[in-house]
Amino acid sequence: MYILLAGLSHKTAPVQLRERMALSGKALERFYQDISEETALEGTVVLSTCNRTEVYATARDLELGERALRGFIAKRLEMNDESLEPVLYVPNCYQAIEHLFRVASGLDSMVLGESQILGQVRDAYDEARELGFSNGVLNTLFQKAITVGKRVRTETGLDRNAVSISYAAVEKAKQVFGDLKGRTVLVIGAGKMSELALSYLMANGVSTVVVSNRSYHRAVELADKVGGRAIRLDRLYEGMHKADIVISCTAAAHYVLHRDAVEPCLRDRQTELLLIDIAVPRDIEPAIGELPGVYLYDIDDLQNVVESNLMGRQKAARQAEAIISEEIEEFNDWLATLSVVPVVKALKAKGEEIRQAEVRRALNRLGNVTPREEKIINSLASSIVNQLLHFPVVNLKEKAASNQGHLYAEVTKHLFQLEIEPEEHVDAKNQNRVQG
Repeated sequence: MYILLAGLSHKTAPVQLRERMALSGKALERFYQDISEETALEGTVVLSTCNRTEVYATARDLELGERALRGFIAKRLEMNDESLEPVLYVPNCYQAIEHLFRVASGLDSMVLGESQILGQVRDAYDEARELGFSNGVLNTLFQKAITVGKRVRTETGLDRNAVSISYAAVEKAKQVFGDLKGRTVLVIGAGKMSELALSYLMANGVSTVVVSNRSYHRAVELADKVGGRAIRLDRLYEGMHKADIVISCTAAAHYVLHRDAVEPCLRDRQTELLLIDIAVPRDIEPAIGELPGVYLYDIDDLQNVVESNLMGRQKAARQAEAIISEEIEEFNDWLATLSVVPVVKALKAKGEEIRQAEVRRALNRLGNVTPREEKIINSLASSIVNQLLHFPVVNLKEKAASNQGHLYAEVTKHLFQLEIEPEEHVDAKNQNRVQG
């Protein structure tokens, strides 16, 4: 059984093309139904996120399977092979396994080590299994990938350090306040950076959100997304009285917050005020940071955090690669055995079939033979078959522990014209072993 992969990602294809392959809901179900009609493919799992769409499948014939998978995607995208070649990656079986392990570990993400992808891999696997389109080999592959992703994060801490400006802002807030539960945040500006920082803050327990923006309509839209409220920009300082955290990211050409206006907002405060300025040019007058009880960080402060953390993640990524190599070796051993065992079984069965047929033919030609003579003929035939098959079987079993197991199994199958019966399930012991 061969594991196949064909995919598009942020590394190979522009967003306009990735949009055409994005799959969810009913569109994903239709995709599964359509691709299940490709007889060369057995089982499918589709991983579709904003940055990638990858189709994992299995096939008993490598060449036919790859051709079917590539052709299906080309037809869906209405592209010919020449235009598809630069954007579609179709790695070999072992590279496909390594790729999925790296994806689940966050090593192939746009942001190194991001943790969301592991949940997306799990959801993709669960959906394919629930819809009935996965199979035993893919079940085991994805269970193993999820286990690898968890192990990488546990043992290396790859996802623990902020490597985006918005997330670094949240880390600064946690340094100042510790637990962010029950805190109030005022967001000035309603662009992507503000929205991203706000989503991180909400995930960390911030309970009250106030949004202010030059376009009040846009402020309302963002506030509605998170269950907050919007205020007009001319009432900005009123919103600061109860705010614990202020994040500002506008496109203004001048300061939005001034020291003289902020100072009255600090009277009778019981807690510190954290101001985070992620705008360029800056939104917050630097002199505000001199006021007592105020912490002010600008984008350069956050960039230093990001650069330091990125170095930490790169070190963790090297540790993660070592873990993945170890896990790939174990999975490949299992997969190679899975491909070799049915071939060994079929080879022995064919040898026994030939032995029985030739013994019957010899006995018919000899006529009346004694029981002793019949036993000698059977023994001779068994000995010849066993000796002929001894080294092929031994070598196949040895190669099962290497990444050439598939190759030797396939060659043996063709040389001896073996018929391999499809196996409907993967051994439960092996599945349990990789679930971890």
